Amino acid sequence: MQFSRMLARWFPVPHMIAPHAAGIDITDTSIKWLLFSESREGLRVVSWGSEPLTAGIVERGAVKDTAALGTALRTLRKKHGIRAAHAALPEEDAYIFSMHVPARSTRHEIMSMVEFELEARVPIPVAQTVYDFDTVFARDDSGEEIAVSAFPLDLANGYAQAFEISGIELLSLELEARSVGRATSARGHDATTLLVDCGYARTGVAILRNGIPLFTSTLDIGGLHLSKAVMEALSISEEEARTFKNEHGIVGAPDDKARLALERAAHDLANEIVKHYRFWDTRKDEHGGQSAPVERVHLLGGSANLKGFPEYIASMVHVPTERPNVWKNTFSFDDVIPPIDRRASLQYATAIGLALRSVS
Repeated sequence: MQFSRMLARWFPVPHMIAPHAAGIDITDTSIKWLLFSESREGLRVVSWGSEPLTAGIVERGAVKDTAALGTALRTLRKKHGIRAAHAALPEEDAYIFSMHVPARSTRHEIMSMVEFELEARVPIPVAQTVYDFDTVFARDDSGEEIAVSAFPLDLANGYAQAFEISGIELLSLELEARSVGRATSARGHDATTLLVDCGYARTGVAILRNGIPLFTSTLDIGGLHLSKAVMEALSISEEEARTFKNEHGIVGAPDDKARLALERAAHDLANEIVKHYRFWDTRKDEHGGQSAPVERVHLLGGSANLKGFPEYIASMVHVPTERPNVWKNTFSFDDVIPPIDRRASLQYATAIGLALRSVS
């Protein structure tokens, strides 16, 4: 079925009557939010932050305790005055695929074609699925390439019910990688990007073309995996290990034992990233031709701050690898100094991209 209230974008609320909406990024361990205001000078960040989430409320992106998540969101509403929000759904349970549709197809026609494809590509009954699509690129005569995102209805309902309990109006749900693409990708034509979002317990991997996800995957390796290597080598706390990773990393670390332990852990993650890079680089499209090759790698999330990690990945995939500017489509640094420092901002890309839905 079409989950029109949450995922459909064909009847957008006009900006002049839309409530002030925050981007809210919910993970297994935290809730991050960010809220913009608009002025004659452009966008400004008026509220942002992160609150810890008790273990077990959300597990691998699925809401396990709706009431508890609703209570946590209600506290956020009361403390920070958030009335409405855009939120993201996790990649773990998403089904992503691309397809071509004829030129000048109406949205109704495209949704009918998508529904037909769902039966063959998604192992969930259509009636128990929520889905939508984005246009990747359009050609006047040969049609459009679209990217379809589909989720189990129960997953989306868990988030919707939690927001209803909280009193925050949920304006939309979308794929996390789509939010990041809105924040970091150039408008219009953009390079095919391997997006690596290094979270606390897991790492999300996605292929973006023009900022639209064409493929997603989740790795069971995250920042905690890297921290534990340092903690065990030096017998230090997790906070001290995080500082070690950011300041010394896998190059120039003063303690060889810790550096080697960290390098081994980083190598595990890097190997998984390279596997996904090679998978896409050798993949054929639906016509038997080569898919658009990856032109760059973007590293995001708290563990992207590991010193030397971009250079390490670049040496293995041989394409430019960087920590992107998450404010790319928000404002120029010539005009605004962001209130969140660069390291911390890498954890807010999803919230930034979600908040941009209200102003772009």
